[in-house]
Amino acid sequence: MQIAKVRGTVVSTYKDPSLRGTKFLFLQYLDDAGEPLPKYEVAADIVGAGINEWVLVSRGSAARQVGESDKRPIDAMV
Repeated sequence: MQIAKVRGTVVSTYKDPSLRGTKFLFLQYLDDAGEPLPKYEVAADIVGAGINEWVLVSRGSAARQVGESDKRPIDAMV
């Protein structure tokens, strides 16, 4: 897991049908001191995080182990 700050939301005009209704966030990763890094990612949100909040990001197969994301094409999840 990594710490990131929510910078915004992401919308899509076309996506996999299994992702309909899924909220996506635009994240900026933070270093150990909480300073922003020049590293960004889009992640699915199942906790209802808001802009400027700090979040934990799970990536890879760990992100798909949550019940809500089972068998969905998700690589990163808040």
